[in-house]
Amino acid sequence: QVALVESGGGLVQPGGSLRLSCTASGVRFNLYTIGWFRQAPGKEREGLSCISSGDGSTYYTDSLKDRFTISRDNDKETVYLQMNNLKPEDTAVYYCATDPYYEFCNDLDPSIFTYWGQGTQVTVSS
Repeated sequence: QVALVESGGGLVQPGGSLRLSCTASGVRFNLYTIGWFRQAPGKEREGLSCISSGDGSTYYTDSLKDRFTISRDNDKETVYLQMNNLKPEDTAVYYCATDPYYEFCNDLDPSIFTYWGQGTQVTVSS
C-alpha cells in the first residue's frame, strides 16, 4: 500500500508562487512515477504534470508548462510542483498520485494512477 501526502497549499495573490510537495511512505520512493493533478469545484480532475521513476523525465500538459515545474528529490523522498504566476483559475484542490506499474509517464489520464493523496487546497485570490 502506498500512502501519499501533499502539502504546501494555501492562499496566494494573483501573480504569486507556491511550491507543493508530495511525499510517500512505506515504499522505495525513487521507484515510483508521480503525477500532479487538480480538481476545481464542478470540474473534472485535470492532469498537470508527471515525473518518471526510470529516468526522471518530465511531462506537462501544454497549457501549464510555462508556469509549472515538477521535480523530485529522491533523498528526501519528495516530488515538488513549483507553480509561478498563479491565476485565480488555478484555484483547486491539488493531488499527487502514482501507480507502481507506470514507469515512463507520457499520459496524464487520471485512470492510470492507482494511489492518490488526500489533496491540498490552493486558492488564488486578491
